[in-house]
Amino acid sequence: MPIDAAEALAAGPRVREIAWDHKDVQLYHLGIGAGLPATDPRELRYTLESRLHVLPSFATVAGGGPPGVIGALSVPGVDVDLAHVLHGGQCLRLHRPVPVRGRASAASRVVAAYDKGTAAVLVLRTEVTDEGGPLWTDEAEVFVRGEGGWGGERGPSGRTVPPPAAAPDHVAERSVREDQALLYRLSGDWNPLHADPEFAARAGFERPVLHGLCTYGGTLKSVVDSLLEGDVTRVREYRARFAGVVYPGETLRVRMWRSEEPTSGGAAWTSGGAVPAAGGAVPAAGGAVRVAGGAVRVAVSAVDRDDAPVLADTVVRYGFR
Repeated sequence: MPIDAAEALAAGPRVREIAWDHKDVQLYHLGIGAGLPATDPRELRYTLESRLHVLPSFATVAGGGPPGVIGALSVPGVDVDLAHVLHGGQCLRLHRPVPVRGRASAASRVVAAYDKGTAAVLVLRTEVTDEGGPLWTDEAEVFVRGEGGWGGERGPSGRTVPPPAAAPDHVAERSVREDQALLYRLSGDWNPLHADPEFAARAGFERPVLHGLCTYGGTLKSVVDSLLEGDVTRVREYRARFAGVVYPGETLRVRMWRSEEPTSGGAAWTSGGAVPAAGGAVPAAGGAVRVAGGAVRVAVSAVDRDDAPVLADTVVRYGFR
């Protein structure tokens, strides 16, 4: 059997050392569409090394890969055709802000394998730590067509939760350049689906598609820039389900709704500094600041294809420093 769920789940973590610096961060930011207009101070914080802030979704490519999809296919018990594989979803939890440069240990293992009958779903969890402790945890959900049917647990429902009925608090439109996938793949995702027309056709697409994680990163940038005052350190958790493909050259519509949903834990990363009153700050032991935080619900669609869904079940949870 191409997928042996028991063997995949029993395999020990794959541990690798990763390192990155400002050049990797800048390349990633350019790959998700940052830097336009090139001289805009709000964009320079993503592109100029002397002002550099790290968008948390950089964590998905830090160290140059392999990213979640390829990583999930590199474990014992999994031997499948890459053309049958789709990235189903991504969840990233930040324990501390991602530094501009760093060295860390990344431990990855399959933590769930679900049998959907006509397909299999693998969940690959990666825990990243440095000398200061945990940095981030990310989980990639990998959908493999034609590999179910072994009688395993079906897992959570894939049913999409509709976006709020109310008008969005903010709407942004993002243009995807024709060469966006070619630039983004330089951060470590070399899947030919995003560059090779023949491979894309074999996978059932009319032409190469944009990386889901490129859309994922660009969407987080829209939320941070629009509703979080450009402060990347406020992001605590970011999850999304990939509901449809994006073709380079299209325009994406990003709709955002504020929510009172609290962030997990709600703890600040630092014990000082001002916290806006709207954050609901309360004193905690040791002089630290705790805040209620909040969340942003997001829906992303392709404008050129009658607002076809691209990202669904998307939530950004945030707090204050």
